[in-house]
Amino acid sequence: MSLLEVDGVKVHFPVKKGILFDRTVGHVYAVDGVSFQVEAGQTYGLVGESGCGKTTLGRAVLRLVDITEGSVVLDGTDLAKLPEEEMRTFRRRLQMVFQDPLGSLNPRQNIESILSEGMAAHGIGSNQDERREKIKTILAKVGLPANSLARYPHEFSGGQRQRIGIARALVLEPDVIICDEPVSALDVSIQAQVINLLEELQESLGLTYVVIAHDLAVVRHISDVIGVMYLGALVEEAASDKLYEAPRHPYTKALMSAVPVPDPEVEDLRARILLTGDLPSPANPPAGCRFHTRCPWKQETRCATERPELTDDGTGHKVACHWTAEIEAGTVSRTGGEVVGAVREELDDRLPVEPTL
Repeated sequence: MSLLEVDGVKVHFPVKKGILFDRTVGHVYAVDGVSFQVEAGQTYGLVGESGCGKTTLGRAVLRLVDITEGSVVLDGTDLAKLPEEEMRTFRRRLQMVFQDPLGSLNPRQNIESILSEGMAAHGIGSNQDERREKIKTILAKVGLPANSLARYPHEFSGGQRQRIGIARALVLEPDVIICDEPVSALDVSIQAQVINLLEELQESLGLTYVVIAHDLAVVRHISDVIGVMYLGALVEEAASDKLYEAPRHPYTKALMSAVPVPDPEVEDLRARILLTGDLPSPANPPAGCRFHTRCPWKQETRCATERPELTDDGTGHKVACHWTAEIEAGTVSRTGGEVVGAVREELDDRLPVEPTL
């Protein structure tokens, strides 16, 4: 059994109107039937463009937003069905590192107060002196000096504040940490430091991560398995290297083609898939395949009416597309989109294997 199992999770927010906002006129389908599993000690990456539901899904796993339907099973216990009082004990085992390192820290509390608050709530340490000593140990693990305890969030740099956010999660000794865009607000040089820190902590403490990001290079660097989200649903899932070497869903292909290559000659000549049209509204998603309104290979007879299931090809590579095999074989013609450039064969071996962080 996997440590964390997310099965058919849906999060639908009601749209209300009226003078008192007491009339429901529809729903925003932020997350609409997502399933994935994370093994102990593994890192699961979630990628997709802004507004696809990644953050909402992460918050739903922690029950920070209500789950409309589905289950979130942690070590055999369905968190979606737990009363709030029982859920509190599991919150210690599930923690989150938020995207904004400054906005997620109370500016009126010093670092000792911020880090000891959760410990006191969960009964960790018999007194403040014990908690203080543990906090010093955790601060050392994330690379911050012990004299940080009396300082306030505004006195730290962005990278240091993100380390404080990581320390706040670690003091509760969790099993799973959900990292919501953990480096997007940081400079590139600091991003590498934080990513390396997360990897070191995972190795030394046996942590399990769910990393939510839109930076494909960061996700590839840290993840074992990657799920690609589009408009509230997973469209592809595979081992990290397999996904990057051979993306199979049209949306994933477009995402990968947009990743910049640090070689001007390759960047100018490689093929890029330009999607047409705007991202549909999650309050009114299209029927059938949700990507069909922008898909270069759409076939109206089926794509517009039948929603594809996320199907395993037998190797652990899962794709939600009616025409995956035909696209790979070249038997389905392009019906939209635009391809710019063409990669010369002699340049293929110059494409970077590992991302530059």
